[in-house]
Amino acid sequence: MIYKELSKTGEKLSSIGIGTWQLGKNPPEEIRAIKVAIENGVNFVDTAEIYGSEPIVNKAIKGAKNIFIATKVWPAHFHYDDVIRACDKSLKNLGVKQIDLYQLHWPNKFIPIEETMRAMESLVKSGKIRYVGVSNFDKTQLIAAQNAMKKEEIVSDQVEYSLMVRGPEEELLPYCKKQKISVIAYSPLGHGKLFMGRYKKLFDLLSKVGKDYRKTAAQIALNWLISKKEVFAIPKASSVKHAMENAGATSFKLKLKDSIAIDIASRKHKKKSLKDTVNLPLYFLLFLKRF
Repeated sequence: MIYKELSKTGEKLSSIGIGTWQLGKNPPEEIRAIKVAIENGVNFVDTAEIYGSEPIVNKAIKGAKNIFIATKVWPAHFHYDDVIRACDKSLKNLGVKQIDLYQLHWPNKFIPIEETMRAMESLVKSGKIRYVGVSNFDKTQLIAAQNAMKKEEIVSDQVEYSLMVRGPEEELLPYCKKQKISVIAYSPLGHGKLFMGRYKKLFDLLSKVGKDYRKTAAQIALNWLISKKEVFAIPKASSVKHAMENAGATSFKLKLKDSIAIDIASRKHKKKSLKDTVNLPLYFLLFLKRF
């Protein structure tokens, strides 16, 4: 397993983490998958209050040591008191005394970012969380969130990023690289779209390259992402098979010629910008999720 420093924190995280969105269909198998990933060197687990998977993570990490836990607060809970309550609930769900990385799940234009970040800093001060992150924030929103804090620094931005969605490369990645802010890539296999007909040529290339490394197309795609110093990837591991496959995506290094060929083949699929990945109807749902 390859480990990288999260931003400027000194924390060493596995470059491949565990995503837990949509877990809950088969909890026993999902818990086994997370345990297997941990046994294979993964020390980074990401969840969120909206996922409903925090209790699953709780059971999966019992007895494990030095696991870095990240979760997220839903935008409907961005008022000061709501942030505190949401964090307390996540602590209880996860069965931990402190959350390593607490992230704002999506931007919320209806609540002043200054109020939200004041609550996040309060959580750091009280020891309930260690680090502050954001998710689905573009460059402008990320800067605004950082400027809204007095003492703490944002250590990461979690965004959709894959060979099929490369919008973050335009503005966000260069900025994060310069500021030493980590980028956490969710849906790094494009929600499974990589294996669908529309991307057949790209999939065929990844499979061809994979034969030289004795790796699967998915492992090549993940390795291509984490070859970027500031990028972590958090594929979902809902089965032991997938957990093993994901963990094995760090045991090799792509040759430059292969990396360039993959880059060229995927460019026609990229979206124009990070904003294109935002689900606009989200704002209709913001206030439907309550405690």
